[in-house]
Amino acid sequence: MIGARCAGSATAIALARAGRRVVALDRVAFPSDTLSTHLLFAGGVAELDEIGALGRVEAIGAPRLPEASMADAEVTVRARYTPVGGIDYGMCVRRPGLDAALVATARDAGAEVRERSRVVGLLTDAGRVTGVEYEAAGGERKALRAPLVVGADGRGSTVARLTGGLTPYRSNANGRACFFAYFEDARPEWREVAAQWRVDRELGTAFPCDDGLVMVLLMPPRARFRSWRDDMEGEFARTVALMPGLQERLEGSPRATKIRSAIDTTSYFRRASGPGWALPGDSGHFKDPVTAQGIRDAVRYGRLLGEAAAPALDSPRLLDRALRRWERRRERECLECYAWTNRLGRADPMSPIEEELYRDGAEDPELARRMLDVFSRTRRPGEAFALRRGVALTGRALRRPGADRLRVVRAAVDELGATAGGAPARALARIRPLPDPRG
Repeated sequence: MIGARCAGSATAIALARAGRRVVALDRVAFPSDTLSTHLLFAGGVAELDEIGALGRVEAIGAPRLPEASMADAEVTVRARYTPVGGIDYGMCVRRPGLDAALVATARDAGAEVRERSRVVGLLTDAGRVTGVEYEAAGGERKALRAPLVVGADGRGSTVARLTGGLTPYRSNANGRACFFAYFEDARPEWREVAAQWRVDRELGTAFPCDDGLVMVLLMPPRARFRSWRDDMEGEFARTVALMPGLQERLEGSPRATKIRSAIDTTSYFRRASGPGWALPGDSGHFKDPVTAQGIRDAVRYGRLLGEAAAPALDSPRLLDRALRRWERRRERECLECYAWTNRLGRADPMSPIEEELYRDGAEDPELARRMLDVFSRTRRPGEAFALRRGVALTGRALRRPGADRLRVVRAAVDELGATAGGAPARALARIRPLPDPRG
């Protein structure tokens, strides 16, 4: 196991619980921070529960977030979750505590975690990966042999690079950058609410997290990167001011940390399995942070990888088949969400159809719940935003006084195409099939 954070720990837990010997190598010592926005919707919290880590994670002290708020310039939609495995709340837990809790859970399950260990090469035999070479904490070079090497080592994955799979076969360069910081939260009435605001092209969020802080994430258009680079603190304050709801949320809450940034949020699918190796987490698949799916998917598909591989480790032929089925399952389950996320990551202003949807959601609690359930992954975008409702929203937008009819029609074509039964996702699957690493 290369990497012991979300995907690595989840895979290690599943393998160890199946009675397999697991060694996880990580170049850092835990607790350790990493660049991450770390919101979990109810579906993500349920995944922590599934691997037995939720008790440890909750002990860190982040508040439960049973309610979500989504607002544009005029309308606020409030929603609560459809429970997932009895979980009806989200959480925002900073990565030092979260990852340390996952590592502790992996160790309790029987996995060996070797910290400050950096992988420098792969061992191979007749084209099959059979282990790794690594530099241990004291600088000594060592080797480990294993029937499966799991590269849970992030977007710049060493395993992906060494197996020739670093270049994605499907990718999308998104239009938003990420800038975030933590503030001392002076608004107790907001401590159970994960909130998002969209005004024109701006998107901002406030997620209460552990230690009495609130994480504020701004996702401006990447086209403004130069102005941010030249005056990050000034641009942060000016961007918050462009969203009055967010500005009000932060009244009396001083910033407690420096501002962190991520400019390149290109989404992708990489070839994620081959003879003796697999890539869970961001190493194999990444979505723009605008829909906050990374940790949920890392834990879920790490766990599913471990469960799929454990009974097949003694047979290379059966293992390769199991890895291939796991890889296809992840693509099948994530592809529609990938297409929907890429659309939200374009940094466009809210369309007239979206504005009508927000108006409906503000008046209809069940619709608001369905909107939230898409983020929680208990509904597909095409299920929540059905064609029939899209047609009705389009008609209402066209009838609204002062409507720009051409803009409405263009938005309708875009919106209905993006949500009608997952059509774009299916089209992507037809046009750009997953390559078979075994020919």
